[in-house]
Amino acid sequence: MRLYDYPVAPNCRRVRIFLAEKGISVPSQTIDLPRQEQLTPAYRSINPRCTVPALQLDDGTLITEVLAIWRYFEEAEPEPPLLGRDAQDKALVTMWERRMELDGFLPGMEAVRNFLRGLRSRALAGPRDYAQIPALVERGKLQLADFFFDLDEHLSRSPYVAGAEFTAADITGFVTLDFVAGRLKLPIPDDHIHLRRWSEDVASRPSFHV
Repeated sequence: MRLYDYPVAPNCRRVRIFLAEKGISVPSQTIDLPRQEQLTPAYRSINPRCTVPALQLDDGTLITEVLAIWRYFEEAEPEPPLLGRDAQDKALVTMWERRMELDGFLPGMEAVRNFLRGLRSRALAGPRDYAQIPALVERGKLQLADFFFDLDEHLSRSPYVAGAEFTAADITGFVTLDFVAGRLKLPIPDDHIHLRRWSEDVASRPSFHV
């Protein structure tokens, strides 16, 4: 088994945090994204989508996409449950994790990939080149401001994103906030007290420092 990884990539970080919460160790190999190692013939032969993270099992099966990799390890090591305990809980965790992606993570990634000068021809991850669209940066920032506001309001009624327990939804939410704070200089507003409380709580977990 091998995890193809890049340390600062937010999707890779989501997987590493999940594994750390589970206490699972997986051999990894760094794919150097700034040097476009993901586009080389060697890596294309492993993952034609040219993305990380990617998990290669012992029999050669390749699993890509964060949620799919999470699901594999959740089934292999159910405790602690990060994708939900029972049918209702699993549905709620899936719902809230998806909202973290749609409302925060994806707009954040879109804004960053259309903003960074080094990605001017790589506005979308994958095997093909796409030019940046500067207008998407401002739209993404507006979406993120709404994401901050909505999540702050939600967390005024809930200790964690999907309820009373820490789950994968918190991983996606926090990685989103941390990523856009660093890349877009969009910190949590001072008046979002519930979002700040939750962020400080989550950031104190050892898994978030892997």
